[in-house]
Parts: sequence; C-alpha cells; structure tokens
Amino acid sequence: MSTPTRRVTIKDVAAAAGVSKGAVSIAFNHKPGLSEATRERIFAVAREMGWAPNSSARNLSNRRTDTIGLAICRPARLLGLEPFYMEFISGIESVLSERSCSLLLRLVSSLDEEVALQEMWWRERQVGGSVLVDFHQDDPRIEPLTRLGLPAVAVGHPDLTGGFPSVWTDDATAVAEAVRYLAALGHRRIARVGGPAGLGHSGIRKRAFEETSAGLGLDPGLQVTTGFSGEEGARATRSLLLHPERPTAVVYDNDIMAVAGLGVAAEMGIRVPDELSLLAWDDSQLCRLTHPTLSAMSHDVHGFGADVARVLFDVIAGRPVTPHPLSTPSLTPRASTAPPR
Repeated sequence: MSTPTRRVTIKDVAAAAGVSKGAVSIAFNHKPGLSEATRERIFAVAREMGWAPNSSARNLSNRRTDTIGLAICRPARLLGLEPFYMEFISGIESVLSERSCSLLLRLVSSLDEEVALQEMWWRERQVGGSVLVDFHQDDPRIEPLTRLGLPAVAVGHPDLTGGFPSVWTDDATAVAEAVRYLAALGHRRIARVGGPAGLGHSGIRKRAFEETSAGLGLDPGLQVTTGFSGEEGARATRSLLLHPERPTAVVYDNDIMAVAGLGVAAEMGIRVPDELSLLAWDDSQLCRLTHPTLSAMSHDVHGFGADVARVLFDVIAGRPVTPHPLSTPSLTPRASTAPPR
C-alpha cells in the first residue's frame, strides 16, 4: 500500500528558500521588507515545489484579493482582433503568473463607466490595483481615481496621466523616424491614418507628424483620424487614394489598418511598393504574413505589458516608482516600402 504524498506547506517553502515563514508571507502578500532577489527566489522555490498560499485564508487577513484590474474602452469584437492588446495582456499575465495573481479584465463603453467600475472594484476589495490605458487629453478618470486612492499605473505620457506613475512609449520620436525614413526614400506626399482624435497618444503622433513633415519641407501631409478596425482603416485609405493629390506613402497607427490599406491598394490596382509605400505600427505577426510583407515601427509590446505589471506591484507595495519610457519603437523595413516611381 503506497504512502500518501505529504502536502507541501509554507514551512517547507521557507526552509527550501532559506528564509522565515514570515518572509514567504511577505513575498506572496506583495508587502515591502524584502529585496527583489529574495522575493524572486521565494517565488521560484514555491513554483518548483508546487506550493501556493491558501487564497481564502489570505483574503481573510488582507481583505483584498491578489487581483489586478484592467478596463478597456473598446468594442469586444475589435479587441479580439487587435494584436497590440493581445500581446500587452500576455505580458501582464507573464508577471501575474509568477506571483499567483489574476487579471480582472472588463470592457467598458465609456470613461465614465470605467470610473464607476474602478470605484466598485476598489471599495469592494476586488482588486489590489489597476492598469489604466488609453488616456485622453484632460482625462476625466484622473481626478476621481486619485481622490479614491486607487493604486494604479498609467500607460501613457506623463503630460496626459496626472499624478499617476506612468510607463509609455516615445511616440513622437518614432513618428519622426518613420517620416524621415520615407522622406529619405524620396517621398514628398506622405499621409497618416491615425486613431481617434480624442486619444492622447493619437494627438502626440499627429503633432509629431506635422512638425517633422514641415521641418523636412515636405508637402503638407494628409491625416485621417478614424477607429482602429480594419473596416475603418480601409475606408480611410480609400479616401486618401481618391484624393487629387494622392500620397505616395501612408503611415498607419496600427497593423490592422495597414493590412486593410494593403487590400484597398490591390482593389484599386495600385502597386505596393512601386506606386505606394505602406508603413504599419506595432509589428505584430500580421506584418510578416502579408504579400508584400509590411514595413513597421516595431516595439516589444509583450515586454511593455510585463514592465507595467512590475511597476504596479511596486506601487501596491509602497516602493518608490520613477515614471519612465520604454524603448522607442524602431523601424523594421520590409517589402512594402521603396522609393516612389
């Protein structure tokens, strides 16, 4: 008759990691008092031994679940097709899984709805903190969520995010690089298909596009603001290609719109890149599956999400946090860009 396997306890984890039971508790409750190296060693030992704290007991002591909130104001259908958010969320999850935590994801129809949702999450102790995304100019979430005392990390430039600790990408520098690259190829009429005008990062990209084009002495660039879906990207591209001063190059704010733009060019008999160069943004797998393959402004979206999650855990633990940009998106040239003919 076989002997039942003994259940691993917190005492076993502490002994294997060479720390006290209290240190294990501090690590899994994300409280200050441990070095990051010690905290990671405890997590690694716990994973190896197959141990996790009892969530019911922990919730009774903390009165808070180990859950991070993320609300996104996008239609569900669009979110499922958006490569950026799928990669971003996978990056967050990679850090949460190390800490036996969960992501509470909700889609909302307005920023006011998000404020009410975040207030409910915090007051009912459903989350330990939240990731805030898609900031607008004079964003209406800042004041009520600051007053609430919600631990949060803002994904956006500090000019947009109030006093929340923020992590962002340098969109202005990336747009300038994209325009300079296309100008160096010889393009004089460069257009941009951007996201909704109200979004803060869309405004930053729009201004950078205008300033860089003017600084290079290019023809005034056409800019179309639209949603992030393929249908809207196709519609915007069609309007640009029917313009009397048709652009010879187009920069898009995401990959889905760029792929749709490639389809519109084929539909209208416009050869890419001989007659039209296209440049996508984010550089998801989509850019490498098209024919021709799409040039893109590339950045590590998975790493971006992971970094945001780590910063949020620092905020929750009361550790000092310095707002910082992630690495600037960089140009990856492929077959969709070439000198105009």
